[in-house]
Parts: sequence; C-alpha cells; structure tokens
Amino acid sequence: MILQVKNLVKSFDGFMAIAGVNFTVKKGELCAIIGPNGAGKTTLFNLITGHLSMDKGQIVFNDIDISRLNAHKVCRLGLGRSFQRINIFSRLTVFENIQAAVLTHRGKSFNFFTPVQPLFQEETHEILERVGLQEHQDEVSGSLAYGFQKQLELGIALAMEPKMLLLDEPTAGMSAQETRATIELIGEIVKEKGLTLLFTEHDMSVVFSISERIMVLHQGKLIASGPPDEVRANPEVQKVYMGESR
Repeated sequence: MILQVKNLVKSFDGFMAIAGVNFTVKKGELCAIIGPNGAGKTTLFNLITGHLSMDKGQIVFNDIDISRLNAHKVCRLGLGRSFQRINIFSRLTVFENIQAAVLTHRGKSFNFFTPVQPLFQEETHEILERVGLQEHQDEVSGSLAYGFQKQLELGIALAMEPKMLLLDEPTAGMSAQETRATIELIGEIVKEKGLTLLFTEHDMSVVFSISERIMVLHQGKLIASGPPDEVRANPEVQKVYMGESR
C-alpha cells in the first residue's frame, strides 16, 4: 500500500467534517473520491497533504508516518497535489512557473532577483511538452485560458517528481472538450510514469471512465468503496449521492 488513512477525524467548531475515515490505496492504483458538495472531499485532501492538522488518526505514505508533517515535507516525500482553485504564479510565464517548481524540488532557491534562466531548462521543456504547453511557454500564466492554467498546475505537480498525485476537481470549470483532453492527458501521464492517482471530481462521466476504484464520501464518512459498476449499483450511493433509490 502506498497510502493508508486510519480513523481520520477533523472537526471545525463542533462540525464534524471528517468522521473516522479509513481507506488504503495500492501503488499504481487510479482511485476517485466522490460525494455531494460539503461531503468533506477537499478537507480530506488537505489533511492527507498536511495543509490541515487532524484531530485524530494516522496517515502513512510509502511506509512513512506523515500524520504530523507540514505540507512542504509531505510534498518532498513524493505526494503531489493540485487544488480546486488555480494555484500558480499568475505574473510569471508558463516556463518560469515550471522552472520554479523544478528549482524548488532540486533544492535550489528561487526568487525574482537572482538570474535563473540557465538552470534546468531541459527538464522544464520536457515537462512543458508532456502537459501540452510548449507553444505557450512564453505567455504570462495569468493570461492563459482556464484549461491551460489547469494543465500548468499539473505540470507544476509533475515537476516535484511525485510518487502519487492528489488532484482536486482537475476538470472543474472546463468545457466538455477541455475535460476530455485533460482526462486523457492525466491518464497517459499516470500510466507512463507509473504514478498512483487519487482524485475528486464532480463529473461522473470522468469518474467512471478513468477510475479503477471509487470511494464515496457523505457527511464526512465513507459509505462505499469498490469498482465503478459496484459503486454505481449501490443503493445507499444512489440515495445519498445521485438522489435516487432503485
């Protein structure tokens, strides 16, 4: 197992956001976590990646207990992350964003006053090509179309050379065409690099097209976990998530 989440608990002012969640993810597995708005999906990701501190529980990543580590240390161990809201340097070019991530991963300092143009150019170009942004490398990131900004965020995550990717709503706000292209890209990269993928997604066609296993979160609790067909047929999932009972 590359990830083990054990009895994870998190509350906010008495509201139980995550209520004793347990699950594991195998190395190389493609897993989705779905659930209604407010189910706790982003909170769960924030706990796993060290952006929030837990009240109780344990998280083990690649045989290392990361329960009390901050986000920077978790990332350095190989757990990459993207966010619902775009998380890029909007005033830097596309190339500079990727280069900054590579520099950070390689332990080099990055600031706006030190010349860094010669550093890790080959590595940066390789990532840009892989995420389909080579033609946009000199554009200011904040001026990119939304779909390209999401691809850039994926490139930044890849620059950290992760063993596992956590993608929070990777196609949110995208058109149908952008969604298809992004999911195909993610699937290709994950298989090509042998990565483990755990993602949240609102688009069920995306979830069922790429996932090997789906976990369903409702009111901070996991109510189902299994292959897509099994989860689709689960009466409790139909009732609380899809709004129907068959």
